Amino acid sequence: MDSFSQKKTTKTKTLVINALFIAFTLAATMFINIRLPFMGNGGLIHLGNVPLFIAAFVFGRRTGAIAGAFGMGLFDVISGWTAWAPFTFVIVGAMGYVAGLIAEKVPGKKVLVYTLAVAAALVIKIVGYYFVEVILYSNWIQPFGSIPGNVLQVVVAGLIVVPLVGRFKKIVGQ
Repeated sequence: MDSFSQKKTTKTKTLVINALFIAFTLAATMFINIRLPFMGNGGLIHLGNVPLFIAAFVFGRRTGAIAGAFGMGLFDVISGWTAWAPFTFVIVGAMGYVAGLIAEKVPGKKVLVYTLAVAAALVIKIVGYYFVEVILYSNWIQPFGSIPGNVLQVVVAGLIVVPLVGRFKKIVGQ
């Protein structure tokens, strides 16, 4: 195979993987969720962070960012949370990018590295959505009600993904 064919195959494979993880993230956010009675917008607990972390840890920071930004941003657009879409695009894209970056660059036992990556993503989510709610609601107190839901959904995703990601990497040959 010449180098042009290899580049084309690599670009096609990357495009397909990114599209799949956008779809997985959208589906897990849309169809696997529970609404909790918290104040603010912390009442939507979903599993969209599971494919986001798998994408970031197995395929890297760019795929994690793309899966998160487009998958959850698209969820916001098609499910009535349209005002949130640009913020979600940036915040969740940053979560995927930073989680993937940590997984790629930080040395050490992978379980600890992945746990650190999930923790960093959690901080991005909490801080990002807190300030977005302050802006949207003009209230510094109400956004605290969203924090428990944000913590719960990222921690649950981490508990699912961290123990399994090594197996996923073996399956796809990464």
